[in-house]
Amino acid sequence: MELRHLRYFRAVAEEKHFGRAAHKLHMAQPPLSQQIKQLEDELGVALLHRTTRRVDLTPAGEAYLARVRAILQSVDAAGDEAVRIGNGLEGRLVLGCVGSATYSLLPALARSLREQLPAVDLAFRGEMLSPEQLGALRDGSIDLALLRPFADLAQSTDVSVTALREEKYVVALPEGHRLARRSRVRVADLRGEDLIVHSGHGRSAMYDAVTTMCRDAGFEPSIRHEVAETSTLVTFVAAALGVAVVPEPVSALVVAGTVYRPLASRARMALVVATRADDESALLVRTLRILEESVARESSTC
Repeated sequence: MELRHLRYFRAVAEEKHFGRAAHKLHMAQPPLSQQIKQLEDELGVALLHRTTRRVDLTPAGEAYLARVRAILQSVDAAGDEAVRIGNGLEGRLVLGCVGSATYSLLPALARSLREQLPAVDLAFRGEMLSPEQLGALRDGSIDLALLRPFADLAQSTDVSVTALREEKYVVALPEGHRLARRSRVRVADLRGEDLIVHSGHGRSAMYDAVTTMCRDAGFEPSIRHEVAETSTLVTFVAAALGVAVVPEPVSALVVAGTVYRPLASRARMALVVATRADDESALLVRTLRILEESVARESSTC
């Protein structure tokens, strides 16, 4: 028994006529009659009651037709699902995101993805440090990472990295801080200030960027607090526990007691997207295209 036998039987049962069923199936009537006879012989039961003018279902045929319809519907649905997954229209995708992009890029990106890929099961993990995302990519916990460049990422051959944009820096300051009265803040102005930074020791690109800027300006940074999440960092600033240098998109995170001022520096922090080098799924390709469109729209409105 093959699926074609089931399709032949369904056509005859629904048309109640071998000639009309053969026409519907684009085949001659004698081979169709032969195939149905083979099916009945294999089952050992008559499915059809034949007369010279029409074909009726036997009680066994009625029951068999119900099962056949369900089987063929499932087979067709499976094929449609496979095609949609192969075309990147269905599936599951998990995106990781650094803190600054969590509050600026991610909301618009999530809306675009849900609008354009409504059948895809999307999950998001925000506030992930860049090294954490690299590990999650490798173990399959996430499929796409929005992160900052750092040494281990640059040396990795198992991931594919694409630059998305370069971001300016701002300084997050407690409301009422002496530097909050200025329109711009220089790196040198941060000498002696307690700094709040993302966790260091090789775990944060921002940690390296901030310490490098301070040393290039001729002083050793006074790091008072290290945090893992951007929301915690900005909350600490609001609590007057220190000041912080962050990428400009962090200013989208409004916390009472915190103000942002541009940093007078030519330094920039890159935002990149990384995927597993061997992941060539159509869903990932579609997601990357939507991501690039979202970044372009956001940049055009800035």
